[in-house]
Amino acid sequence: MWWCVNEQPKTNEMNNIRRLCSAFSSKLVRFSYRNYSHNSVSSSFLTHGIHVFQCPDAIGIVAKLSDCIASNGGNILAADVFVPQNKGLFYSRTDFVFDHVKWPRSQMEDDFLKISKKINAVRSILRVPALDPKYKIAVLASNQDGRLPVDITCVISNHDRGPESEVIRFLERHGIPFHYLRTTTENKREEDILKLVQNTDFLVLARYMQIMSTDFLRSYGKDIINIHHCLLPSFRGGNPCKQAYDAGVKLIGATSHFVTEGVDAGPIIEQMVERVSHRDDLQSFVQKSENLEKQCLSMAIRSYCELRVLPYEEKSTVVF
Repeated sequence: MWWCVNEQPKTNEMNNIRRLCSAFSSKLVRFSYRNYSHNSVSSSFLTHGIHVFQCPDAIGIVAKLSDCIASNGGNILAADVFVPQNKGLFYSRTDFVFDHVKWPRSQMEDDFLKISKKINAVRSILRVPALDPKYKIAVLASNQDGRLPVDITCVISNHDRGPESEVIRFLERHGIPFHYLRTTTENKREEDILKLVQNTDFLVLARYMQIMSTDFLRSYGKDIINIHHCLLPSFRGGNPCKQAYDAGVKLIGATSHFVTEGVDAGPIIEQMVERVSHRDDLQSFVQKSENLEKQCLSMAIRSYCELRVLPYEEKSTVVF
């Protein structure tokens, strides 16, 4: 259905001090998470923030970020840095706490924006979960149900559901509108879908057995996350479990990825696997795959909402 909704360090000494704790080529550097306690800030005012950077690689980026947070009384809890080898790119994700009275949300946005302009950042995203609204998503579904840690504005399906079905009862209990849009080969109802999802932050496709057109993707203009019930890039398209079963695989899986113009060809966000054997029949393949789908989709959306996912080159992602 659809839901709208380590490597070798550089040896040159000067390069080793280029960036605080990140002198590794093509490496993800992780600063350990630590509890925050500081006598100068009352714990009652501490708020959690997340900041993500994608920009050209340069000397002093980590220092600028650290100074921005520290000079405003904040404290870094954890930081991830990724510098691909010979690409001239820099990615970072920083968890920090701050006093929202001394460092208001609007001022924080301006401070990070100043850094972003100085280093020509491609992407600079700030999120304060306790202050910012939850992501709004719409769910486009064919034949699946589930729960996600977001505000679901609506569920759209090309399969009708009876009023007593489990899905409809669940949606009614939570006040989530359900829209049945009958589709045909000639009319995929994309204009109707666009009207229903225009106020969402991103969409989720969960077993929605329709291919969205290029016009739809460009008109919507935001990220769309799909769940595919097999391990990509193998077994694309329809009936992937049957394809995997016929191929005699020993691992069955699920893949969550961004939607692009190619069929099941978008950058991968999350994958999960489970072992199978000659004792498994097609039905058990499908059952195991469905169990993995729910976990994989939930993990992908959680990672996306926590600003852990960044595009990397044309067909890949950085997932902190």
